[in-house]
Amino acid sequence: MRILITGGTGLIGSNLIPKLKPNEITVVTRNVSQAELVLGHKVTLISSLDDFENLDDFHVVINLAGEPIADKRWSPEQKKRIEHSRWDMTEKLVSLIKAGSAPPSLFISGSAIGYYGRQNEQIIDEEFDAPHDEFSHQLCARWEFLAKQAESTQTRVCIVRTGLVITRRGGALMKMVPPFKFGLGGPMGSGQQYMSWIHLEDMLDGLIHLIENTQCQGVFNFTAPTPVTNAQFSKTLATVLHRPCFLPMPAFALRVIMGDAADLLLYGQRVVPKRLQESGYQFHYPELAHALGCLRL
Repeated sequence: MRILITGGTGLIGSNLIPKLKPNEITVVTRNVSQAELVLGHKVTLISSLDDFENLDDFHVVINLAGEPIADKRWSPEQKKRIEHSRWDMTEKLVSLIKAGSAPPSLFISGSAIGYYGRQNEQIIDEEFDAPHDEFSHQLCARWEFLAKQAESTQTRVCIVRTGLVITRRGGALMKMVPPFKFGLGGPMGSGQQYMSWIHLEDMLDGLIHLIENTQCQGVFNFTAPTPVTNAQFSKTLATVLHRPCFLPMPAFALRVIMGDAADLLLYGQRVVPKRLQESGYQFHYPELAHALGCLRL
């Protein structure tokens, strides 16, 4: 297959590409020289889609582009960067897909469980229709709306709402580990907010599952089937690291550090992957203790 990927140098994209070989991979990247260092020379790197009239040359398009959502405080300018890094690329891809006469058979577009906004203990699957209206929901709702415009009798669209990705290769988990290793770890805020997580291997194999199973279409929660509270997550991480778990991070301290972006850590959602499991996907790491333990942190 010929596969086009945006966001190929990110955590998910850079680890997905080796699993997709020997398919022909083309990656859209703002920095070709930097992408070569990350991805090597066995993929085609392009800096823009401007030379394309359509995407008929590709069988699959995977859209993972986006400014990291929690790396910086949410100033008005940063919120715009987060939004347009997702919306503009998605809109461009959809426009090119619709411009062709033989478009890609599959368009996979990223989203996040932030679509649901802050929730309590209710178990949330893809049919849940009462999201909390806040920045993360507004961001994802527009992102998904744009992606769905690519859907046709020739192109199926899969929307991937991703949770916290568990890996030692980067991402949020590796920012959490150092305090725990120094014995300073503990719950964040109340600790009762749910964390919906997924091991990187399930993230990657889940995407391949969507590619290989042509009946898959629509929205899919990419989270393990056993979400846990922040307190449970913290305790499990501390146990894996053989460290104590007694020093909570107060909500006000997180807000001093992160501003409004602290909402991502202080509030949560109890999300389950109903449609992914119903489509036949079997998780390698359904339980958090196993997922963390295998990482050798």
